[in-house]
Amino acid sequence: MTRKQRTLRTAAEFSGVGLHSGETVQVRVLPAPAEQGIEFIRTDMPESDPIPARIQYHSEKERRTRLQRGAASVDTVEHLLAACAGLGIDNLTVEISGQELPGMDGSAKPFVELFQQAGLSDQRPAAKVFQLDKPVYVRHGDATLVALPVEAPGLTLQYVASFDEPGVTGGTLQIDVSAESFAKEIAPARTFCMASEVEALKAAGLGKGATRENTVVLGDPATKMRIDHEPVRHKLLDLLGDLSLLGAGLHAHVIATRTGHRTNAELVRRLTDMMQLAETGGVIQRESGMDIREILRMLPHRYPFLLIDRVIEIDGYRRAIAVKNVTINEPFFTGHFPERPLMPGVLQLEAMAQLAGVLLLRKLENTGKLAVLWAIDKVKLRGVVTPGDQLRLEVETLKMKGQTAQVRATGSVAGRIVCEANLMFTMVDA
Repeated sequence: MTRKQRTLRTAAEFSGVGLHSGETVQVRVLPAPAEQGIEFIRTDMPESDPIPARIQYHSEKERRTRLQRGAASVDTVEHLLAACAGLGIDNLTVEISGQELPGMDGSAKPFVELFQQAGLSDQRPAAKVFQLDKPVYVRHGDATLVALPVEAPGLTLQYVASFDEPGVTGGTLQIDVSAESFAKEIAPARTFCMASEVEALKAAGLGKGATRENTVVLGDPATKMRIDHEPVRHKLLDLLGDLSLLGAGLHAHVIATRTGHRTNAELVRRLTDMMQLAETGGVIQRESGMDIREILRMLPHRYPFLLIDRVIEIDGYRRAIAVKNVTINEPFFTGHFPERPLMPGVLQLEAMAQLAGVLLLRKLENTGKLAVLWAIDKVKLRGVVTPGDQLRLEVETLKMKGQTAQVRATGSVAGRIVCEANLMFTMVDA
């Protein structure tokens, strides 16, 4: 069961107060091209890069999901992301004037209504999916998450809840996720807290935008539920939003017990590792990929300076993904460093530049030319690359005009960003 990628037909705008910050922000949600994914842009930080809704940009934060790229971050994204996952929306640009998304009524229902009013538009490429083929288990204290393979395509979420609050009972709920079941059974559920934690949350500077309308207080006799098992349903909402950071539709049965955002993120990291291993290990090979023989025909680089082993996926002149398998036999490890072998950051940049060269040289008018690195900007080396690692390279064309091109590049190991930069090239005769 496959479907096309999807975005909004028209833009949607809204404003509101953040549940934790209490600050009012303006949000504009725009249609985005296929393959972009969901990206957040801080309009109050014009020099910052877009923040993709991917686990690589997850930053742990209490009681909410935060995405961070450099100095820019955006908080409490899980409700909007859950609405996207529930409705099958793959590509969006979300412009936000502050750090935290509005809490709205504490649920995903307002986002569903906004997106439905804006209309959904199918795009040509197929939506990316990950079919789980073996169980995955995550545990933090008494919180557990299990993802199990399923025979039929689709995602089933099951939550087993128990609450440490006198007089508050838990429960178990299982839902096969579809656009219809999400909108009816999950989206309306509001966020919640325990009556016994209200003062502690206030003292910690949290919940500044919380009200009785947008937050269910368990253990408070004055609290009225909007829907039966509302707290359990909201846990499913949060789980679905966090699972969307995989960047692909998940076909699995996920069973959660007393989990929160931290446990959800750890499961997504493990699923991401499995998905990338499948892609780079030959289980999944895109038709648009290139093997080493094709790379050698396109690039002039040779041993010991060719730093790409395989191109996994290439999308026109816009985007490409490749891998570099790092082994102890690399000649640079002899001197960098003998007792602590590390792949030099400049060679990580060179690997990204070579992949960019592959992308740019596919264009017909660049036949017989070389893509020469002309300038480097916004370089960040975030982690080490050591023997045994597989460096995953991704490049995206930002601008191409005449004989020059600007490319955004990132490198990651097991889903963790280790390097990123903006690269500028000029095309010269070979």
